[in-house]
Amino acid sequence: MDNVAVIVADLDATIEFFAELGLELEGRGHVEGPWVEGVIGVDGARCEIAMMRAPDGGAAVEITRFEHPDVIKPTPSEPQVNTLGLHRMMFAVDDIDDTVARLRARGAELLRSVEQYQASYRLCYLRAPEGFIIALAEEL
Repeated sequence: MDNVAVIVADLDATIEFFAELGLELEGRGHVEGPWVEGVIGVDGARCEIAMMRAPDGGAAVEITRFEHPDVIKPTPSEPQVNTLGLHRMMFAVDDIDDTVARLRARGAELLRSVEQYQASYRLCYLRAPEGFIIALAEEL
């Protein structure tokens, strides 16, 4: 896998959010024109995009802010974990408590609690300020 895309309203805040998870800004720019319209199937698309990649050079998150046309808000506005389709990204972290605290300072909300799975992992789900869900896993 190369990347997962997330559509946001606040590109700068989302870049800072993913930086808290250790992702590094690889590039940022604007895209528009017939080639973009042809790829994504949206006429008149004009977007600002930031690509953030894991430090090991692995998978990335493409963060997109549409300048045109206006974004379409999902129904419900904050899909639940059991909603069909792509619903979360998981990140391995060294210190889940510290990571949760740093993400909460950036507006994330813990869905319920940090839980331990056997003697293997501590895990949790958080809703990011833009509404998408991320999961954290700390290997024990």
